[in-house]
Formats: sequence, structure tokens, C-alpha cells
Amino acid sequence: MKTGKVTENVQRRSILQLIKTKRQEVINGAGPGEDCAIFSQGLVTCMQDGAVSLFPIEMLLQKCVNILAAREAEPVAVSLQILLPENAEEKQLKDLMKAAEKFCSQEQIQIVSADAKVTAAVREIYVTASAVGYFRKENLQNETERHTVREAKPGQDIVISKWIGLEGTAILADRHRARILERYPAWLSDTASEFRKYMSTVPEAAVAAKSGVCAMHNLSEGGIFAGLWELAEGAGVGLNIDLKKLPIRQETVEVCNYLNVNPYELLSGGSLLMTAADGAALAAAFEEAGIPAAIVGRTTDGNDRIIRNEDEVRYLDRPHVDAIYGALREALSDKETGGK
Repeated sequence: MKTGKVTENVQRRSILQLIKTKRQEVINGAGPGEDCAIFSQGLVTCMQDGAVSLFPIEMLLQKCVNILAAREAEPVAVSLQILLPENAEEKQLKDLMKAAEKFCSQEQIQIVSADAKVTAAVREIYVTASAVGYFRKENLQNETERHTVREAKPGQDIVISKWIGLEGTAILADRHRARILERYPAWLSDTASEFRKYMSTVPEAAVAAKSGVCAMHNLSEGGIFAGLWELAEGAGVGLNIDLKKLPIRQETVEVCNYLNVNPYELLSGGSLLMTAADGAALAAAFEEAGIPAAIVGRTTDGNDRIIRNEDEVRYLDRPHVDAIYGALREALSDKETGGK
């Protein structure tokens, strides 16, 4: 199988269809487009993992915080499972834990366990972060309505916060800096690298929860196209999307064009995909809070997932492997061959 998330078909037939056991304490569990579990009594859990060379520990932890925030849950604790290659040094482990503790201190999250294991099964440091959050007491009575993808219904506006491709652009700018500087000025590469400062979606989740949002879904692997598919699949709705309304930074356009990367299938952490009965009111609330947001289309009654680009109409494909992996393989190949 290819690097990255398994395809939707594989996930459905080899994972989701095999999960049979149900407990009444689990309000929301595994399913298309679901990235966390919700339990009775206000408990919410989620998990994120990745190689730290691609996803620094702060980014993994921020993803967990974002997911919990989209369910109006306050992060409380996190467990870390760290796999180290045989050539790893203790200093690397210590530096990783210092970075994790610094982030958790800022977010008032307790690291409740951190286990490290050296294994020949990995070639680089790989971390799994499992986070736990709770609904605030005043929100416990509405624990069954937590803006999951299932809350998206036909006829709702689709809203996106900030810009797509932020996370992937930052990684590409770092990994391909020398190549990018062959064509573009240093400020463009530097600006793109700094897109990591936009990774938190906690502010927009807080605004959305008070402004009529129905469903919230953090964008991640596979980019905006994967996020839209997951939303539609989880909610059982169709889509009508205006491609030109998808918000994208010019730095992302330039970097992706030069590196031959599809920005619509690129890691998009830092953006929140939402639906609302009144998208204009939701977008206005974001504007008042100083957060960029755009209405990009509507959910529909049916199965068609349409992407419009002026007069051209196409149908959204099932999610592909994130475009970042092909670009990173190319970067590794260039390094090994000296750029020849």
C-alpha cells in the first residue's frame, strides 16, 4: 500500500465494517469523517500520530487540541507513545519531551504517560499522541450534539476558515527551500515556512460554536478535497462547491505550481471546514473576530459531489494519498543524488 492514510475503500472494508461491538456509553465512535470519540458524561478522546521529521511533536499536539476544540471540549491530558530507531540518541528523546512539555504547559494539558521504545521496526522517531478532553459543565446537557459531520444536512452553507494547504506549504517550503529560492525571493519561502503559526483552529471553533455552526471538521491529510469528501460521506449529503471560492494563499499557489503539487490534495491543517444554515452570519462572526473565512458552496440532497470551475463541472473523486508524500520522496531523491 502507498504511504499515508489508507484509501477510503480500504478503511471501510478492512476497518469500519469489522467494528461490531457497541457500548451505550459511546455516543460517537468510528465512522466516515469522524476524528474523535465522544462518551457519556462529557469525555472526548482523539489520537494523532506521525514521524516527527514531518510532524513535529508540537504540531501533533496542536492537531489533538484542534479536534477537541471542534467538539467544544477542553483538553485535559495526553499520553505519548514514542518509537525510536536503533540509531537514536537519548538527547533526541529528551529534546522531544521538552518540546512536548513546553506546548502542554502553554495549553494547560498534563502529560499523564510517556512511554518510549527502541525498535528496528522504525527508521525515524515516530510518536502517537492520545488526548483526552471534557465538556464544560454548562454544556453537558447537549453532549449528543457536538458539531460532528453527521450534523451537516442538505441545504447548508459550507464555510472554510483561513486558507487551504497551510500545513503542507510550510513543510514544502522547508524541505525544498534551496529549490524554491532558484525561482522566488527569500521572503516568499520565509513567509510560507511561517504558515505553521496558523495551525491552531481553537479560536475559530470557539467563534463558530456561538454563531450557528452545524458541523465542524478539521482539514488534514488529503487536503480540502479529502475533507469535503469525508464531510459528505459522513453526513450522507451531496456537495456543490465553487473551486474559485476556495481560499488559498498566493505563496501556496506559487510553491505548489513550481513543485508540481496539487494544492487541493495537500495537508491543510490550520483550516476548519464547517456547515451552517446561515453561512453569511457565520462568516460575519469570523470577520468580526479577525479570522478570514469564506463561503465556498452548499450541501445538497443527493449523492452528487460537484466541483464547479466557472463553466466547467467535475465530480469530486474519492480521497487520494496526500500530495505531500510524492513531493517529499522527490526531495529525498534529490538529496541522495546531489540534485542531479
